[in-house]
This record gives sequence, C-alpha cells and structure tokens, in this order.
Amino acid sequence: MIILAYSLVCLIFGTTFLAIKIGVDAGAPPFFTAGLRFFAAGALLLLWMCLKRKASFSLLLRKETMLTGLGLTFGTFAALYWAEQYVSSGLAAVLSATGPMMILLLQTFLLRQKASSLSLAGCLIGFTGVLLLVLPSLSLDVSPLWFAGCAVVLIGECAYASGTLYTRTVIARLPDVHPIALNAAQMIYGGALMLLLSVFTERPSAGFMLSWPVAGSFLYLTVVGSMIGHSLYYWLVAKTDPIFPSTWLYISPPIAVGAGILFYGEMVSWLTLLGVITIIFGTMLVNAGALKQLLAKLAAGKAAERHFAWTSAWREGFRLHQKANNED
Repeated sequence: MIILAYSLVCLIFGTTFLAIKIGVDAGAPPFFTAGLRFFAAGALLLLWMCLKRKASFSLLLRKETMLTGLGLTFGTFAALYWAEQYVSSGLAAVLSATGPMMILLLQTFLLRQKASSLSLAGCLIGFTGVLLLVLPSLSLDVSPLWFAGCAVVLIGECAYASGTLYTRTVIARLPDVHPIALNAAQMIYGGALMLLLSVFTERPSAGFMLSWPVAGSFLYLTVVGSMIGHSLYYWLVAKTDPIFPSTWLYISPPIAVGAGILFYGEMVSWLTLLGVITIIFGTMLVNAGALKQLLAKLAAGKAAERHFAWTSAWREGFRLHQKANNED
C-alpha cells in the first residue's frame, strides 16, 4: 500500500504544475482559484468523513489543523500559484524540488536531528538531475518579476517543509483522528486563508470559470490533485516519515517529460535521459534508510508467511496422523 500510494502521489502531483499553469494563463485569479480549490476539496472530504462517523466538525476548532493549513497549504500554494504567473511550470517544478532539502535542513539545524550523509548526497544529486532534465527546455525572461517568482517559490517550499514536519507532531498528538480528516481540515483552513488574501488583492470576475481551460484545470486540481493526491500524501507522512513522501518532487519532472512524449510528440535528448537517471539515483539515496526498513518488513512478512504455512501443514499432518491412529 505504501508503494502504491507513493506511485499515485508522484503521478498526480507530477501533472499539477502544468494544470496550474494552464489555469493561470487562461486568466484564473491565482489566490481565488487556489483558495476555492482547497476549500472545496477539504469541505467535501471532511463532510464525507463525518458522514462515515470517522471525524467530527470540531476538528476545525483545533489550532493544530489551522497551523498545518497555514504551512502545508496556504504558504506553499499561495506562493506557487502567484509565481507561475511569471515563471514556467518547468522552472516551478525545479524550484519546488528543493522541498526535501528544506526538510532535511530544518530537521538538522532546528530539530537537531542528524541527517545521514546518504540523504544529503541524495538531495543534491536529485536536484542536479531535475536541473539536467528541465534546463534544455527553459526559456528564461530575466526580469524583476521573474526573480521575484523564483524567490517566492523557494519561500513557499520553506512553508511546505515546516508544514510537513509539523504534520508528524499533529498526527502524534491526535492519534485517534483519521489522516484524511486531518488533511481535510488543514485544506479548509489553507483555502480559507487564500480566499481571504484574494479579497484584498484580486477582483475575480463571475465568468472566468466558464472558460474550458480554467474549468478543466480547477476540476482536475480539486478532485484529483487535492482530494486524492493530498490525502494520499498525508497518509504517507503518517505511515512513513516526512522526507520519503516529499521525494515526489524529484519524480514529477520525469513524469512531465513522459507526458510530453506521449501526448505532444516532444523529443527526448541525451541530457533529458541523463536527468531522469540522476533523479532516480538521487531519490534512492535519499530514501535509503526508508527503503531498507521497507525491504526488511517485506522480508519479515514473507518469512512469517512461510513459517505459518509450514506450521499449519505440520499441524494438519499431525492431526491426520492422529486420526488414522485412532481409527486403527
């Protein structure tokens, strides 16, 4: 389930940068669109969890969900949506790939948790791979707004790293609350904060959602990106650690390249292939510890299954033997 959820997160999140860019370029107000997306997704998920009696609306009264929404949703996506007005979706993906590095740095210098040399090397190698993958297709219009967009994405990744780390604290503090319910509540808060920001900075018109690109982008990002993708991400953070799920940021550029080849007939250069290989290698290094633990659990599970099968067969044989003796 962990491997399946991680694969889906990589596939879903790998397409959201382009979906955001399509909506913004079609005239969607960034803060209003992002806020409406996350507020709607969070409200629907929380309502569903409450109807199943796995959550309560009182979850919205807890400061933990508000603080998580402030970092994980508001800080990250308000920055990303605004920045994609001035930078390409590819460059946004490159800058967003600093997320795992931010988490490692926060764990190392603020939480005083020692990071392994393999994890640090994996972050650097993975980010190098993202650069190799995207740089050939970047067309940079160097301007003050371009620099501001780059800086804002990086600030957003700091918020993303803080929110991801705080999520572990919230999950430990509220062990009886389902991760999907926690994710829904934090998305409601993050979406509400972006809608509030939109009131003071934007003037969205009533008809912008009538555009097919905007409507398609909004629906895809709300249902697939937020309701499915972010719930799976939150579940992975609860089941593994903050760094492992965040490495989707290294896998998303190869997915984008594959989509370009399949649906737009884009060409692949040797530099692109080198970038993909580098990303995969870096991701494996970052997750070396988690992969070892996962493989050890799988091996232990198979050994337990073999032991159970052998024991059951032995007991069945002994029972048949006893039955035959009794009949004799």
